[in-house]
Amino acid sequence: MDVSTIILYVVTVVLLLLSFWKDRKKTLTALKKGRKAFENIMPQFLVILIFIGLMLAVLTPEQISSVLGSQSGWLGMLLASLIGSITLIPGFIAFPLASALLKNGAGFMQIAVFVSTLMMVGIVTLPLEIKTFGRKAAVTRNLLAYVFSFGVAIVIGVVLG
Repeated sequence: MDVSTIILYVVTVVLLLLSFWKDRKKTLTALKKGRKAFENIMPQFLVILIFIGLMLAVLTPEQISSVLGSQSGWLGMLLASLIGSITLIPGFIAFPLASALLKNGAGFMQIAVFVSTLMMVGIVTLPLEIKTFGRKAAVTRNLLAYVFSFGVAIVIGVVLG
């Protein structure tokens, strides 16, 4: 464990103890709610971790690079954007996944469009969004987010490429 991780754990424990000292009942309620939220997200989290682990175990860096590497160009960006648009992965998993893909040969632009669409475009959640905001607003938002993701990828490619 590195020093920053240890510092975060110590600060967390100190703040938890301070909260417990200030109001024991609220702190216990918050811990119960946190545990419940963790239990709700754990099945999705485990499936995604297994998927990532299998993908990185089965695919060689060369294979990842050929599909999502910088030489894959617009086709790789399109593929990454489609995967990002239909996948429902929380940010705390998306960014480590992006890092692992970059370390295994993926290109900056391809990963930028993947993460951008993953965070901003929601094909899976579109029916709920339509129900909540209406068809026109939901479709417009998703289309603009999709186009914007390519803009982000191009900027990343110019800056880091």
